[in-house]
Amino acid sequence: MLQDTIGFVDEKSESRLYVGNLDLRINEAALIKMFSPYGKIISEDFLWHTRGPKKGEPRGYAFIQYSSKGEAELAKEKMHGRLACGRPLVVRLASDKLLEDSSHDRPKRLLPEANRTRSASGSSSGQMSRDEKVAAIKNKLKALEEDEKQRDPKKRKRQRSL
Repeated sequence: MLQDTIGFVDEKSESRLYVGNLDLRINEAALIKMFSPYGKIISEDFLWHTRGPKKGEPRGYAFIQYSSKGEAELAKEKMHGRLACGRPLVVRLASDKLLEDSSHDRPKRLLPEANRTRSASGSSSGQMSRDEKVAAIKNKLKALEEDEKQRDPKKRKRQRSL
């Protein structure tokens, strides 16, 4: 069982799944059909844009509530990474979306597993640390600036004079 930020145990969150990276062609009925073989679905929250230029369009993620934690874990195991309309589904327990941030006593959103930082042991699973990400961004910016200088001779002259 998990504790929320106030300290109460939330059993429902352990049987609720986050389903992300949904193709815009997937509707509520298709989602339920994909996930119903793994247990009794109590509820499903398919999220839509409520305003702005995308009003009425799907947001690309949903939540599915199963009747038990075991059913949710089975669905997660079977459906995470499975292709739906050519896109790999991201399926996790909804409670895994939040992580207690001990320094601020408030929830902190987790990044998808592929984007999480390396552990102290230096995992070599293709993940990058924060410092490596910053260095990569700096290198990309430098390359873009150099590319821009090559395309615009006026900027090249200005840079030399600085």
